[in-house]
Amino acid sequence: MNYGFIIDNRKCIGCHACTVACKAEHNVPLGVNRTWVKYIEKGTYPHTRRLFAVHRCNHCADAPCVEICPVTALYSRPDGIVDFNNDRCIGCKACTQACPYDALYIDPDTHTAAKCNYCSHRVEVGIEPACVIVCPEHAIISGDMDDPGTEIAQLLAHEQVQVRKPEKNTRPKLFYIEGDEVVLTPALAPQNSDYMWSSQSRPVGHGRKGLNEPLEQHAADGNLLHTLLEKPEALFSSPEPAQHRRPLTTLLESARRVYDPPSEGVMWGWEVPAYIWTKAVAAGTVLVPFLAKSFGLSSPTSPTSWVGALLGLLFVALTGALLVLDLDRPDRFLSVLLRPQWRSWLVRGAYIITSYTVLLGFWLVGELGELRTLQSALHWPLIGLAFFTAIYTAFLFAQAKGRDFWQSPGLVLHMLGHAFVAGSALLFLLSFPLPALIDDRLLFARVLFGGLIFSLAVLAFELTISHPTADAHRTAHMITRGPFARLFWGGVVGVGLILPLILLASSSLLLIAVAALLSLAGLFLTEHIWVRAPQLIPLS
Repeated sequence: MNYGFIIDNRKCIGCHACTVACKAEHNVPLGVNRTWVKYIEKGTYPHTRRLFAVHRCNHCADAPCVEICPVTALYSRPDGIVDFNNDRCIGCKACTQACPYDALYIDPDTHTAAKCNYCSHRVEVGIEPACVIVCPEHAIISGDMDDPGTEIAQLLAHEQVQVRKPEKNTRPKLFYIEGDEVVLTPALAPQNSDYMWSSQSRPVGHGRKGLNEPLEQHAADGNLLHTLLEKPEALFSSPEPAQHRRPLTTLLESARRVYDPPSEGVMWGWEVPAYIWTKAVAAGTVLVPFLAKSFGLSSPTSPTSWVGALLGLLFVALTGALLVLDLDRPDRFLSVLLRPQWRSWLVRGAYIITSYTVLLGFWLVGELGELRTLQSALHWPLIGLAFFTAIYTAFLFAQAKGRDFWQSPGLVLHMLGHAFVAGSALLFLLSFPLPALIDDRLLFARVLFGGLIFSLAVLAFELTISHPTADAHRTAHMITRGPFARLFWGGVVGVGLILPLILLASSSLLLIAVAALLSLAGLFLTEHIWVRAPQLIPLS
């Protein structure tokens, strides 16, 4: 069996009966939806028409939400239904980033993920999903696509159908008959919050938190809403790759949303860039002194190794605390270690930083007990774990297939460079209260200089390469010429990279210390933008 849905747009009248039936069947709270209808008005008066698009989980054959879920709260059933178990969910919100269709939300009552589950409890007893039963026009068709005798199989065989975002290779099983591109492609009718018939303008649940206000509330990031509403051409002022250019250049002006559920807000808030920053410090403060001693760049008697190991232990603990803080169900955080789903890089990362913490602890015990054999045995394993601690988040972001900008091939180098910058900067600053580190100041300054040059080159690569999708291109445009431009050019590039490089060229210890402080601040600003900007691209 292989269950799927067809939405017949020749029949849909936008009555919302499916939304209401779904809410009643599953007791879905106000402000969030498992099934919803988007209205698009297309054309210019008097030549206009209204289009409807029923959105929900696509029950993908290769579901990225299942792959990224660290605790198997989401899973694919043998009959093709992607189901979930909210008793396992830890509220990490990774699934909301992995889903290219914006089908998942955090339930404001249970603080766990939820979505359409094909009314599996009904299907198991031979009853069709609630939305199918209630539709007055029979515009929603469900059934076993592998059975040639079913209506859905016959429609798939005889009608031309479309799916949303086929380039994601998720093999979605939600098909549209006569699905207009303007309702299937989110960017062709940008989001805003003042629709005449919008259900509400503010998100609920996780999205209501102060750190996740609706997009228009984040004045510090620039007025994205104004850009989308008043100057939509600003998102396309630089040429898109030829394969992503639309033949109808007036679509953005002629098509607009007039009904849509509220935005869920930014699901990964300040905790995520903060944890990436502390993780970079935790890895870098070990990589710099341990590699320096391995290659004879630092004296064997230098105390930088135990200072770096102590800092690594402290900051990896902070990293773990921030990871737990970001969970909407922090009471279940141990499930990541005790009930792991090994394909998820959240699980692999948790085991990497846990192993790193344990080995750092043993190494420091060896330092206190002068157990040189133990320290020698742990030296290269610690370097390896520090390396993977620095870069594993790049693979986690790559699993978040809903955010195209995070699929960058340069993200591993981005995070590795940040580790060397963070480690060398902090160790240089600590050489003032810890005179024992003075002999390695020149080493720290040189590593910091090289790390900044490397990071600048990686940033240039990430932002100037030919981006494979229009959404990745728009994100890069938002960073360099859109609402994040001032913060990026002034904060990240100017204050966080160029100014420290200039200061490092001086012989003043005070100016080099200022450069170290600025570089640490620049790292956090970079991660803030890299985490936040892709989340402002609408997925539905």
